[in-house]
Amino acid sequence: MSSYRRDLVSRSTRNEFRSLATDMTVRLVAEAWQNHNFAPVPEDELNYDDSSVRRTTFETYAAAIDWTDYAQVSRALLVFEDFIRYYRQSGWDGNWLEEVTVKLERDGLSVDERGRISWLRRPVTTGHLEKLTDPSGILAELERVSRTIADDPAAAIGSAKQLIEATAKTVLRERGIAFDEHTKVPALVKQAQKALHLDASSVTPGPDGTDAVKKILGGVASIAVGVAELRNRGYGTGHGQASTPTNLGIRHAQLAANAAITWCQLMLDTLGDPAAPWKKAAVSSQPYQAPTSAAAS
Repeated sequence: MSSYRRDLVSRSTRNEFRSLATDMTVRLVAEAWQNHNFAPVPEDELNYDDSSVRRTTFETYAAAIDWTDYAQVSRALLVFEDFIRYYRQSGWDGNWLEEVTVKLERDGLSVDERGRISWLRRPVTTGHLEKLTDPSGILAELERVSRTIADDPAAAIGSAKQLIEATAKTVLRERGIAFDEHTKVPALVKQAQKALHLDASSVTPGPDGTDAVKKILGGVASIAVGVAELRNRGYGTGHGQASTPTNLGIRHAQLAANAAITWCQLMLDTLGDPAAPWKKAAVSSQPYQAPTSAAAS
């Protein structure tokens, strides 16, 4: 597995749910996984040692999951929901719900009053990251957003702005286009979108050339610039403040993070799409090469 792929649900969160298995029967633990079409790995192939049969049973299923795969993780979250509902219906006391909620929030997930787990922000598709020459800059900012969004809104807003910068610079580097490291975010966003024919001036066939899509692209560019402006007005980290901003909450951090990820997802999707207009333009602009004599024969 590529080192560039990151777990969408951290080991810390998985361990928290594994601990919940301690107070369930082995049958209930296994059925929770099997109900969502998961199969265990053989115990002799499991690199895990525990005196609890229940926790070991949990781990045989968890070890079979690719935690970097969005589809598999989404199904695994349904298992976690079943664990939460079991504990609630059984009337278990203690701070177990608070513990799992905090861990999930650090991974960008939330739990509602019914025990449903949902994404606070949509993960960037890891498959596109794997195709990049070096996605480490993007990954570093994603990690910072994930780590701070629940506890430090200002830091999350600052990291969201930096995520946009990192993505724009990565796109330009992948396209072989020179850029100034000190260029401001609005100019970077414009330059990166133009490099992928996602700007209003691009003339492209199909849906990409319609007024409707161009309006959407203009709106996406505006929200990316808005994240940078929010940070620059003192609501995000990056500049020392004489006074800390007031009334800044988690919802503002989520707004900035979701906005940044929406723009970054668009850029990475387009960069990795073999049928994207910029790809076709790049191929058509290559100079003609006459066939060699061997090929001609």
